[in-house]
Amino acid sequence: MSFDIIIPFLKPIESLLLNETISEIMVNPDGSIWIEEAGRVQPLPDVRFEKDALATGLEVIANKFGKKLDADSPILNLRLPDGSRMAAMIPPVVNPNPMMTIRKFTARNFTIHDLIERKTLTEAQAKTLADAVRRGDNLLISGATSSGKTTLANVLAGFIPERDRILILEDVAELSIRKPHVISAEAQLDTHKSQIGFADLLKAALRHRPDRIIVGEIRGLEARVFLDALNTGHRGSLTTIHANSAEDALRRLAQLAMRGSGGVHLRDVEDECRRSIDMVTHVAKQYEWRRITEIKAVAFD
Repeated sequence: MSFDIIIPFLKPIESLLLNETISEIMVNPDGSIWIEEAGRVQPLPDVRFEKDALATGLEVIANKFGKKLDADSPILNLRLPDGSRMAAMIPPVVNPNPMMTIRKFTARNFTIHDLIERKTLTEAQAKTLADAVRRGDNLLISGATSSGKTTLANVLAGFIPERDRILILEDVAELSIRKPHVISAEAQLDTHKSQIGFADLLKAALRHRPDRIIVGEIRGLEARVFLDALNTGHRGSLTTIHANSAEDALRRLAQLAMRGSGGVHLRDVEDECRRSIDMVTHVAKQYEWRRITEIKAVAFD
């Protein structure tokens, strides 16, 4: 069972962990427990942790994965053996109790046909995106938290030619790309060992001859390194970013990249983004559904 390693320390939610229809489990600092199932978020008032039980369980789990979780390092992010993601925060960052979220990725084996059936995208949109990936366009996927960006990235990566060497870079591993030549690397920011930031990881990875670079999510200084990689001939790259629209995604990428651009004007960095990114796809969560609302071909004048 994929959750065997953590179940002994999270007994009150064992049945939730083993329920394959539940995609997300959320424990709030007030002790309330919520789940997402079939796109609906709902509370479970009859499920609770005993006092201090969650804090103790999280500390043991962190140690088992070589992570730090204490008052000096109160934020935990880790990948479980099946690829699910656990995120936690403890006092003093949150009060009065710890906060924990487990995202189970029940959709990690989706195909493009599954997304069409679920009305996430149309057949025409699927063809547009598949063709873009096959020909090596640089693709940016934007959306809010839990909008389906990672699921879409997983599915679209399936259209990368089998011969290509794919480098996947993430802070917490979420992508599961089934190709013959895949190398996955994960940033190390909250371990007992030396910290390896996302930008450091990306710089190092570029020395390993990637044909395709897939960055799980752009959220900081790695935006500058990512743009540099695209400008030096790395085609067919794919990444996600938090944004409210396709146009907003380009602006956000530029704003993040500007932090490491040595005083370059924002307009110049925005132009660089438009030269580097070929297509932006925006996915939104609308009520209980996740849908592609925009596919924008990026033109640079």
